[in-house]
Amino acid sequence: MYIMDNWYDWKKTLGKAVDLGETIGMSDKTITSIAEKVGTYLSNNVNPHNDEERLLKEMWDAANEDERQVLAKLVVKIADK
Repeated sequence: MYIMDNWYDWKKTLGKAVDLGETIGMSDKTITSIAEKVGTYLSNNVNPHNDEERLLKEMWDAANEDERQVLAKLVVKIADK
């Protein structure tokens, strides 16, 4: 199964990546910056595989740069629970 097919698996994988970043001493700002770059890549290159990803893509595409930073930070917070 492709990791992006299941929202909960994707969120769990992202959470592990956030945990790793925190473990090696990355700041919240750095983690959010990386999340924003990943979000831009996914929005531009990967078709959404479920309703949650479609909603994130729609919000990402509608957002300006500041709003994308907020959205990236929120996605990191959701994944880090």
